[in-house]
Amino acid sequence: MNEGRRHWRRRLARLLPRTLRGRFVLIMLVGVLSAQLASYAVWTSQVRSSQLEQLDELSRNVAFSVASTMRFFRSLPFEYRHIVLDQLRNMGGTRFFVSVNERRIPIEDIGSGPEKRLVVDNFREILTAELNIDDVLVEFSRAETLRVYNNEVLLHDLPPRWGQHSLLMEPLSPPILVVQMELGPDTWLYVATLLPVPDLFNEHGWLSGERLLASLMVLLTVIGLALLGIRSVTRPLARLSRAARQLGDDLDAPPLRESGPREVAATAAAFNRMQERIRDQVDERERLFSAISHDLKTPITRLRLRAEMLDDPIQRERFCASLDELDLLVKGALASVKGFDLHEEMAAVEPGALLAELADELTLQGGVVTLQGHAAALSAKPLAFKRCLANLLENAVFYGRHAEVTLVDSPQRLTIFIRDHGPGIPEAQHERVFAPFVRLEPSRSRNTGGSGLGLGIARHIARAMGGDIALANHPEGGLEVTLSLPRPQDVTTL
Repeated sequence: MNEGRRHWRRRLARLLPRTLRGRFVLIMLVGVLSAQLASYAVWTSQVRSSQLEQLDELSRNVAFSVASTMRFFRSLPFEYRHIVLDQLRNMGGTRFFVSVNERRIPIEDIGSGPEKRLVVDNFREILTAELNIDDVLVEFSRAETLRVYNNEVLLHDLPPRWGQHSLLMEPLSPPILVVQMELGPDTWLYVATLLPVPDLFNEHGWLSGERLLASLMVLLTVIGLALLGIRSVTRPLARLSRAARQLGDDLDAPPLRESGPREVAATAAAFNRMQERIRDQVDERERLFSAISHDLKTPITRLRLRAEMLDDPIQRERFCASLDELDLLVKGALASVKGFDLHEEMAAVEPGALLAELADELTLQGGVVTLQGHAAALSAKPLAFKRCLANLLENAVFYGRHAEVTLVDSPQRLTIFIRDHGPGIPEAQHERVFAPFVRLEPSRSRNTGGSGLGLGIARHIARAMGGDIALANHPEGGLEVTLSLPRPQDVTTL
């Protein structure tokens, strides 16, 4: 069950907009639509209840009138009924259309829902109570299909004064209520009338064009105001995002404007204080290690001079080797702490050309480097990027004598694979070798095993560029180093 919930959450997350502005607009739209639907539901319920109350009262009044008309015709002698009907037709403009037929006229009954049930139940209840007749037919018909006589003459075929004036309301075409009851053997009284209720059977009246237009206007207004308001709110966040991406490249960038809502302004102020503290710490670190470098080089130089004055050649050689190792260790420690120059300017660098240049230098030292693939220019700090690639290639050539480099480029990411043909590294040591001064070469000699700083410095540079370095043993032998670097993307779509 938990796995299913996580699956649905992941699918829902993929459907949501990826930008903060898009999610804010979606929240506004959902809120407005929910409010509109709720208000329309309440309004429709109230209108429907009011309409039912009005329809109940109206239908009962009309039912009593129909009962009076039927009672009147029932009281007339048979030979007078047609005379009265002729008089009604000649007068015209009456509320009801009445006829006496020999049989029940079939009606194409229309309509459904609580409105129709209410009207039919009221008519049957009142007619049954007033006339004491159970067999009462109450139906609704369209004007164009209504038949009124024994020969089933259509309403539209009658002279206007006979019934059209009382049952037709052009251009409207409301349903016509038809009541039929048996007066005697082969005698049926036929009464047709209109209920003056607009949209009696229109179940979707609340979705009229006017209401849809009003809803559309509200939605467009909300979207416009939301975009303007959210843009002004998220603009400081976009500036903060750009500043955070550039922090590792330029610590001397101007501080952010501390404007906008209180929370955004507080975030910008905190970012500015963090940038200032980092800049102070970096400057202090550089001053500290510059002083250490200067203070260490002076005594090392004096000791080297004194070592050259030793009479014993074996002791002199050993003493100078120890001083060389100490000097190499100091330089490596300074390089490890400094990482790469934070004050170096960004520039467009061709990865393929840079790798070809490093490959030529290593070839002169006896290594073999082959290149495959192409890559577009990358925005980076040239010296730092070159140092990262040089450390990786030197390790590959040192341990495997042969390095195979493959470039895989895409609009989002540049990936460089460097495979050597050496002994590889145990999987348990893949992360440990990135630590400073860790060397898996057993001789422990600085001249054969290096200082153990190359991979650490390379990863430090890669991560400062937003990427990373991963190690894996190749299935055919050797170690494969994967350098992955993102290409800068536009962050102004927040």
